[in-house]
Order: sequence, then structure tokens, then C-alpha cells
Amino acid sequence: MAVPIVMGTEIEYGITVQNDPDFDSISSTVLIVNAYREDEPLETLWDYDQESPLSDARGFQVEGERYTPDQEENIARNKTLINGARFYVDHAHPEYSSPEVTTARAATVHEKAGERVLELARREACAILPAGQKMLIYKNNSDRKGNSYGSHENYLMDRRTPFKQIIEHITPFFVSRQIYCGAGKVGSENGAPDCRYQISQRADFFEVEVSLDTMVKRPIVNTRDEPHAERDDYRRLHVIVGDSNLSEYTIYLRNGVTALVLQMIQDGALEKKLSLRDPVKAIQEVSHDITCKRTVSLTNGRKLTPIEIQKEYLEAAHAFTSGQPLDTETADILEKWEYVLKGLEEDPMSLSREVDWVIKKSMIESFMERKSLAWGAPQVGMLDLQYHDIRLEKGLYFLLERQGKVERILTDEEIQHAIHHPPEDTRAYFRGECLRRYPKEVFGVNWDSISFGLGDQPIKRIMMSEPLKGTKKHVEQLFANSPTAKDLIENLKI
Repeated sequence: MAVPIVMGTEIEYGITVQNDPDFDSISSTVLIVNAYREDEPLETLWDYDQESPLSDARGFQVEGERYTPDQEENIARNKTLINGARFYVDHAHPEYSSPEVTTARAATVHEKAGERVLELARREACAILPAGQKMLIYKNNSDRKGNSYGSHENYLMDRRTPFKQIIEHITPFFVSRQIYCGAGKVGSENGAPDCRYQISQRADFFEVEVSLDTMVKRPIVNTRDEPHAERDDYRRLHVIVGDSNLSEYTIYLRNGVTALVLQMIQDGALEKKLSLRDPVKAIQEVSHDITCKRTVSLTNGRKLTPIEIQKEYLEAAHAFTSGQPLDTETADILEKWEYVLKGLEEDPMSLSREVDWVIKKSMIESFMERKSLAWGAPQVGMLDLQYHDIRLEKGLYFLLERQGKVERILTDEEIQHAIHHPPEDTRAYFRGECLRRYPKEVFGVNWDSISFGLGDQPIKRIMMSEPLKGTKKHVEQLFANSPTAKDLIENLKI
């Protein structure tokens, strides 16, 4: 097998302030980021020197200027948290980037922890708003005014895997996986054909197959070549094609299956050609067909449903894993993947406890039946939005969760723990623990580095280009021997 898949997610949240006639999304986002407080207030810079957003995986640099804020703006827009995550202002949205993890379950835990961080920050922000105003945060992907914002996944892969090979195999997978990854949406947008309800919130906004852009002419496969790790060894696949999910089951399956498929790609274990004739058209067609029975055309002349395409990947995954002992999570992912595809084939609505778009559709239809409403009723659109409200006491997804109407993967205790603790098996542990132990000495942070300011000495930067070093096992004794940041620097011999 090639390098292990290290993963994480970046979620942009929708934001609004009720009863604010001068609402400005940027200033409100700055407010919510700064409203979040941990034990020790930090004034840590995000290290933009380590960023390379204009590098394209196809082997060239895109023309453009990198944006680098001044120190005051940097501190105001960025927080690196003691759990290893980054909470920051991304254009006009609050964004939560989870720490690096090695399992789908851990990815689910830390994404759900991000929801709780946003809600804690929202409450603090509301406390300082003028009387009568209330900030609301939504984990969704559209403001219904033509603007879409992302739910991004990141997977570290072997740099030796040709990018052309990744595109060939991952494009049909991305187009078809929405049948169990979609968050569901009432209606259509961005000039797409009208529909009452569709599978994905994002599908209407993809316009090209492959590109570096994330905001205009959005691609199904993003080509950003910014590994945040040793460039000679790693490639980070930056996935922008997903929805913002609330169902733990969906998040777990989304990350687990995608990581398994990428493992097969980098090991050369996918042989069947499933390339689509028109991926951009197909991603929209799949989303608009809630029966999951509509076929899409392949370049070889075959016509397959998205379920059939996913079954091809599942069959390959069974073959790929058959000759080796399976860890518990991989076995569970394979079982859930097969279960979901079977349910979608027999009756998508049978998955009204597991799959986000089905959960939401079932809830909306139940409400419509009780109130004798049609799909075009404004109450239906409002219900769609309220499903994504991150307030635990108001959000409709969380209401269903309290009522025991959705399947859970996690416990509340696991999520609460992840708010304050980094994963222990990646470099995120070293990052988070440095912030916890030496908060006043940490000067700057990026995913692959951390810098210390020790009095009048030059800034000391520690490179962390290997994501599987800096784990608890790797640095526990180092921390025990380093009661101060100065001790840490001396013990590392920097």
C-alpha cells in the first residue's frame, strides 16, 4: 500500500444577523471569530509565508497576487485552537478547518466539534450585539441569492500518483457519491432547470470539470497544489465538490469511502474505465433525480445510474481489501457503503435515519402533509434553512437527533472532548499542545510549522512537514522534559 490517507475538513458557514439594517457579513464574521475564547487569550499569527495557493497540480503557477494581511488584521481574522483546528474569516464567512486525522471517525468527531465551536462563538457574539439583534449561523451551502459557499475535504496522497490518474478515477466517483453525501435542497439555483427538491446543495454551482478556482467556474476536481506537508512526498487533494452535512452517518461514510477510493487510486487498484462523457452535466442530472435511477453517459458508450457507478467502486474495494486483514473501521465503512447503496436502489426513503438529503426530505414532507402545503410554499423553504441552524435547541436536525430519529456514530462526550483536545496520532497533537502549554510564546502557526518568540531572540520556526510525526507517542516525553518554550527549543536543538 502507498502512504496512509491523512484527512481533514474545512467548513464555511452561512451567517446573518436578524434585525440589523446595516448587516455586513465580513464584520459579523470578524466578530464571531473574535468572540470565541479559550482558556488563555491568544494573539497568534497565521503564517501566510507557508501558503502557496497559486500552485496548480498540473505543473504550473497561476498568475495572481497572494493576499497577506498586516499583523493586526491577521490576528483579528485568525484563531488557531488548542484542539489543532483553525477558526478564521474566509472572505465573508466564518470557516472552521479541522485538525489532521487518520480515520473517518476522527474526521467526523472533529467536524462535529467545529459545529459546537461555532455555536459557542455565536452565543458570545450575541451577548454583545445591540438589543433586539440576534446572530444566526447555518451549516449549509447557499444563501439563495446566487452565492454558494463550500464544504471542503482534504486528503493527503502519495505524490508519485499521477494527477491525471487521480482525475480519471475520482471524477465519476465524485459525480455519483452525492447520492449518499448530499445534504438536500428545495428547488434549484444558478440557472439550473427547475426542480422541487434535489439531492445536493452544491451541484447546481459546478461549471467545469478541472480547475484551480473555488469561487467562479467551480470545478468538480480542484487542482490546488498546496500539500502543507513535504512536497516531494505528499499531494493534498482539495475536494470542493461536497455538501455541508449534519448527519454523523453521512459525514463518516463520506470521508471513509472517499479515503478508501483514494487509497485504491494511489495503489493502482482501479482498472475499470468509468469516465463520464459530460461530468458537469451529469453532476447536475444526478442531483436532480431523487430516485437515483437516471442514467448518465460514459465515454465508452455505457449508460449507468449513479448507484451502478458506486457499485463498481464498491466491487473494486472488496477486491482491494480481500487479501489483507481488515481493520474495524474499514470493515464498517464497507458494510455501511453496501447497506446504503442497497437502500437507495430499493427505496431511497428507507434511509431516512442515515442519509442527510433523505432525512431532510422526510422531515419536510411530513410537515407539508400536516399543513397541506405544496413544495413552493415559503414555509417549506424556511424549513429547509432551519434544518441547518447550528443552535442545538433550535436547529431542526438537532431536534430530530434529540427525538432519536437519526442514526448516530458518535457520543456527545466524544464531541465535547474534541473541542478542547487535538487528535493524538498526527502533528495536530504537537500544534495543539504547544498552544496549550506555551500560549504566550507561540508567535505564528501554519499546518506545517509553528514559530516561537522568546524575548529578544530571533523567531524560532519548527517545521512539521511530516503529518504523522508530532503525535502524542512521539512528543510526550519531549513535553515532559520541556516545562517552558525555551526548554522545548533547546531540547529540539533549533
